[in-house]
Amino acid sequence: MSLSSLFRRLNFTVPGFQALPGAPDNGREKLAIVATKGTLDWGYPPVILASTAAALGYGVEIFFTFYGLQLLKKDLSHLRVSPLGNPAMPMPVPMPTLMMVLPGMEGMATSMMKSKMKAKGVASLEELRELCVEAEVHMVAGQMTVDLFEFDSADFIDGIELGGAAAFFEFAGESDITLFI
Repeated sequence: MSLSSLFRRLNFTVPGFQALPGAPDNGREKLAIVATKGTLDWGYPPVILASTAAALGYGVEIFFTFYGLQLLKKDLSHLRVSPLGNPAMPMPVPMPTLMMVLPGMEGMATSMMKSKMKAKGVASLEELRELCVEAEVHMVAGQMTVDLFEFDSADFIDGIELGGAAAFFEFAGESDITLFI
C-alpha cells in the first residue's frame, strides 16, 4: 500500500503532502522518539507520531529499546492489551480491578480493542509501520537490548538498523522534538 493511498484510506490529509525522500539530516525539522513499550495499545503512539511527522516534512528516527523491540518483529499477532494497570481503558461494563487478573481477561481486552479499531477504520500497526518505512522513518533497534534478550535480527522487519544509544543521542541531540513513549 502506498503512502498516499494509506493516508487517503485513513482520511488523513496534509495540504501539499508528498512523501519526502532523504536522510533525516537534510536540514528539516527533526523528531526523535524512544519506543519502550511492546503492547498493542502502546505500539500505536510511536508509529502514528512518526508517520505524521514524516508527512509534515520532519526527519524522524525511532529508537526501539527493551519491550519496544516487539514492534519491529515481522509478526505482530502476539501483541496484547493488558486491562490490568490501565485504569483509563474504557470497558463496556465497569469491572473491579481484581477481575482483571482472571485468566482470559487480557485476551478479551485485546479482542475488544482490535474489534473497535477495525469498526472505526483505524489502520493496523502493520499498516502504520509500513507507512513509516515508506516515509523513510529511520528505525533503530537498540543493540544492547537485542543482545540482552537474545533476539534474532531475522525476526525483525527489513530496513531497520541495529545501533547503540550513542548513535541515537547524536540524532536526538539535534532534534527539535524528542519523545519518550
